[in-house]
Amino acid sequence: MCGICCVLVLAPRDVPVILGEEVLESLQRRGPDCSQQLSRVVPELGYNCCFSGHVLHMRGCLNPQPMEDAQGNLLLWNGEVFGGGIEIKPEDNDTRVILQHLSLCNNEEAILSVFSSIRGPWTFIYYQPSTHCLWFGRDYFGRRSLLWQFNNPCLTLVSVSASHSTCASVPWHEVPACGLYKIDLQKQPTASSLAITWYPWRHISNEYDSASHLEAQFTEEPPNFVSVLLNESKLFPTAPITPMNCSIPDPGTDKKYCARSIDMYLSEQHRKKIVHQFIDVLSESVRRRVLFLQRNQNPSDFVGSAVDSDKAKIAILFSGGVDSMVLSALADRHVPPDEPIDLLNVAFEQRERKMQKISKKKQKQTNTSGASEAGTSKNDSGGIEERTAFNVPDRITGRSGLKELQVINPSRCWNFIEINVTLEELKEMRKHRISHLLQPLDTVLDDSIGCAVWFAARGIGINTSNGDRTQPYISTAKVVLTGIGADEQLAGYSRHRICYKMSGFEGLVKELEMELGRISSRNLGRDDRVIGDHGKEARFPFLDEAVVSFLNSLPVWEKADLTLARGIGEKLLLRAAAKELGLTACAVLPKRAMQFGSRISKMENHKEKASDKCSRLLQNMVN
Repeated sequence: MCGICCVLVLAPRDVPVILGEEVLESLQRRGPDCSQQLSRVVPELGYNCCFSGHVLHMRGCLNPQPMEDAQGNLLLWNGEVFGGGIEIKPEDNDTRVILQHLSLCNNEEAILSVFSSIRGPWTFIYYQPSTHCLWFGRDYFGRRSLLWQFNNPCLTLVSVSASHSTCASVPWHEVPACGLYKIDLQKQPTASSLAITWYPWRHISNEYDSASHLEAQFTEEPPNFVSVLLNESKLFPTAPITPMNCSIPDPGTDKKYCARSIDMYLSEQHRKKIVHQFIDVLSESVRRRVLFLQRNQNPSDFVGSAVDSDKAKIAILFSGGVDSMVLSALADRHVPPDEPIDLLNVAFEQRERKMQKISKKKQKQTNTSGASEAGTSKNDSGGIEERTAFNVPDRITGRSGLKELQVINPSRCWNFIEINVTLEELKEMRKHRISHLLQPLDTVLDDSIGCAVWFAARGIGINTSNGDRTQPYISTAKVVLTGIGADEQLAGYSRHRICYKMSGFEGLVKELEMELGRISSRNLGRDDRVIGDHGKEARFPFLDEAVVSFLNSLPVWEKADLTLARGIGEKLLLRAAAKELGLTACAVLPKRAMQFGSRISKMENHKEKASDKCSRLLQNMVN
C-alpha cells in the first residue's frame, strides 16, 4: 500500500510545485518505508506536475515511487494484484510489473486493457511523457482512496487530504470509481480550464450505454472550469465482475424457496452445494489476502528473525459476528500454524444511565453480603466498574467468538485484543488525526464508523486471550481484514428487510444492485484512509472479484430469506457457511452495526441521526 499524490498546475511557468508539510505527513503515515518526489516541468505546453510516492512495503523488493521506466513514464501505484491476467510471483514487486506492462502500451486501448486485466484493489496515477497524458483512476469497487481538488489552475490528486489545507475553502471530493480518466496536456483549451476524458466501466455483455446514463454515475458536479467528457472513441475498460442475477420468482411461488431454518436450508442438496462453493471461493479470497505479503520464504532466514516469529502479520476487525468469525476461521486455514492472528475488538466507554443502573445493582449485592466481605467488595468496585464500562455488545460477542475459534483450532495463538477508548481520547484523536481522514464525508455515521475503525486498526489495547493474565499489546500486523461487503451483497441491513416487505423480491434485487454501486463513495474510501493512517493495509475478502461474481450469479433467494427472523434470514448463505465451518453460536447472531456494537453511537449526542451532518467534524474542519 502507498500514499500517492500528484499536483498538476496549468500555468506557463517553470517553477516546480512544492507539496505542503501537512500533505507529506499524511502520506508518510500511509507509506512509512520509502518516500520520493519527482517533478516534470514542461513550460512550452504550460504545465507542471509534481509526483509524490510513499511506500508501505508488502511484498517483493522495496522500490521507491513514483517508479520511472527507460522511456520516462512515471507510475504511482497504490494497490495489490491478487489475480487476473497479470502474474505476480512471490518475489515480484507489483508496481514494477504493472509499469512493465504499461511501458508496452502505445495507445489508449492497450492501457485500458492492462487495468481491465487486474484483479485486486488499486488506485493509480500514470504519466506518459511521449503523449503528454496523465491517467488516473480507482478499481471497480473503489477499494483504495483517491481524492481530487480543483483550485484553478491547479488539480490535486491524493490518497488523503491534509489536516490543515492551504486551500481550505476549496472542497475535496472522492474520484468516482466508475472508470478511468485521462488528461491530454497537449489539448487543454486554455490555462484557466481543464478537460478530462472519461472511460467508464462496461460489462462485456452490455451494449454501448447512452452518455446521459453514464453521466448519472457522477455523484458530484465538477466546478465550472472543469469538464469531464465521455471519450469519443467509445473505448471502455471491462468490468471485472459478472452482472447481478436480477431474476425473481414467479408470482405465487415465493414460498417454495423458503427454508424456515439454517438446518433446513442445508438439508437441501443443491443449497448445500452452493454453500460449499461459496466457502471455497471465499477461502481462496482470504488465502490470497493473508499470504500475499512479506514473509521469510527461505528457511535459513528464520534464524535471524526468530524474535519476530511470535508476532502477528494478520489482524481482523473482530466483533464476534458472523462476518468476522467466518473470515477468522478461513484465515486460520491459510496463515502459517505457528503465526498468531490478532482479533481487534474495540469498545467505547459507557458513562450513561445504563452504567449507573449496573453500579447500583452491584452496590445492592455488596450491601446484602456479610460484613467481612464488605471491605473487599468496596475495594474491588473500581475494577468492576472499569470492566463494566467497556462491556459493550461487541465485547461480549467477541469473547464468545474467541472461545469458538479456540475450540476449532486450540493450537492457534489467537490474540484477542481489547481496545478500550475513553471519551477524552476519542475527542483528542478525532481533532488531531481522524477528522481530516474522513473528508470529504461528514455525517454522524461517517464519524462513528470512521472513529471506531481508526481505533480498532491502531491495535493498541490489552491482550486478554489468556483469561486473567492480561497484558498491554500493540498489534504489529500490516494487513487488516474487514468484513465489509457481506451485508451489501447478502441483504444484511435492516433497510433490506424493509425494502423486501414493501416491494418484495423485485425491490430487494434493485436495492442490492444499488448497494454495490455506491459502496465506494459510502464506505471503502473512508475505511482505506482511516486504516492506512496507521501504516496498515485494509483488505476486503468479501469484495474479491471472484466472490462478487459468484454471489452475483445466484438468485437473491439463495442468498437471503427475509421472511425468516433476524439472525437467520439476513445473510442466510453466510450463516449456513458458518455452520458448515463449525461455527454454531455466531451463525444465529442478529446483525449489529459497528457503531451500535462498539457503543460509539450517540456517545456524545443522543439526539442526532446517522444521516445528520456531524457538528464535531465540521467544527474541527473550521478550526
